[in-house]
Amino acid sequence: MSRSGPITLLTGASSGLGAALAREFARHGHALVLTARRETRLAALADEIAAAGQTRPVCIAADLAAPDGAALLADALHERGLEPAYVVNVAGFGLLGAADEIGLDRQLAMIDLNVRAVTDLSLRYLDSVVRHRGGILNVASVAGFLPAPGMAVYHATKAYIISFTEALHQELRHSGARVCTLCPGPVETEFFTTANLPNDYFPGYLTRSAGRVARDGYEGLMSGRRIVIPGQQNRVVTLLPRLLPRGVVLTGGMMRWQRKGSRRGTNPYN
Repeated sequence: MSRSGPITLLTGASSGLGAALAREFARHGHALVLTARRETRLAALADEIAAAGQTRPVCIAADLAAPDGAALLADALHERGLEPAYVVNVAGFGLLGAADEIGLDRQLAMIDLNVRAVTDLSLRYLDSVVRHRGGILNVASVAGFLPAPGMAVYHATKAYIISFTEALHQELRHSGARVCTLCPGPVETEFFTTANLPNDYFPGYLTRSAGRVARDGYEGLMSGRRIVIPGQQNRVVTLLPRLLPRGVVLTGGMMRWQRKGSRRGTNPYN
């Protein structure tokens, strides 16, 4: 069913932090458009939100890693008369393994989704966000503060999101629109299982629940913060590049990765 008026567009909503953020925004009365590749999961989440007494989200299946993914999504919104007041970019993935061990196509697809799609949707709806005095929440990661052998491209994509979003925040500081980057550490989601990562791959004290991270992100965006790093321990991790020699940061790291026998999978970061 079509519905006109400003909405909150949320990508990567089919699971994990994306689904948790959808619940959080819905709880605060936002009219949601949820998008991800898995349409069945989107519909189940929309049913859950509606059953809780909130407005049922509109679901649009889209592959934002595809070259025309963002444009097709924009066409679908336009056809329904929907205009974003808020854009929440959560969709993204990571790969574990040495750069020369992972296929080039997969690493370029990571850049397409983690970087290009985030940039596209942030800029495509910038005028709309400003006009409605809404906001943009881009999900980066603590990973963006640290280069990481074993996840070289993933960490680089998250560094881009942090830099891009912080600069956008500064550019729009007098516009009435809010721009924030959410930088969680490891998040408790299904990705820990599907990634087949060792249980001790990330220090346990860095891990937080998806619901808690979603609350922190929502509150940070609405309060006009530039960056949100949930958890004191994670905030300390982001200071390491400033406090330690670069070589120590590269070889020490907070992730236990070895080239031989390294595993590959989806990163439980976002």
